Amino acid sequence: MSHWKVAAAQYEPLTTSFSEHVARHLKFIHAAARQKCRLVVFPALSLLGCLDEKRPLPAPPDNALLQPLINAAVTHRMIVIAGLPVEHNARFVKGMAVFAPWMNAPHICHHGHGACLGQDLKTISVLDDQPEGIDIDPEFSLFTSSQSVSEPELLNSTSRLQRFSHRFSIAVLMANARGSSALWDENGQLIVRADRGSLLLTGQRTSEGWQGDIIPLR
Repeated sequence: MSHWKVAAAQYEPLTTSFSEHVARHLKFIHAAARQKCRLVVFPALSLLGCLDEKRPLPAPPDNALLQPLINAAVTHRMIVIAGLPVEHNARFVKGMAVFAPWMNAPHICHHGHGACLGQDLKTISVLDDQPEGIDIDPEFSLFTSSQSVSEPELLNSTSRLQRFSHRFSIAVLMANARGSSALWDENGQLIVRADRGSLLLTGQRTSEGWQGDIIPLR
């Protein structure tokens, strides 16, 4: 596996305007760029402030409003995975937006359960089904999961992700809005876990294995 660095943005729930959410995402992206990260993943519905998914969701934003994030991905040569609502089967559901340096517009997909990335960070596959029930191509090196959950759902989710990591021998990076964002290595071993608060959780695989760190957002 390549030695690129990745980050989970622990974006705490916040009620504000969409433009302010974009501006706050940019702060996380700039912080990740300072850490020389090639990927940053945000929690579920991060562009709405990580709202309660049980509430009716609003219409998705116009792509023009996402332009600053498109520009940031290009400028920093970074993949950004954020959460937003999308229209699917005549209703609005939780979805994902993938921004990448080679894309002129984000790749937006409905109800993504996470994304698998290859060693070159250019092969990205978004999963529509729960990852436990599918086969993972061995070419993929990292699985990302976007969450916005509290106890006890968080305990169930982290247990599933750890088992998934061990079963498929794939590193797993989870961004959770309400704390405990985490990184597991290819053996399902926990590398680093965050407490609560706005922060970046970073991970990098070196010749000695995965190394993790917590970077407070200032």
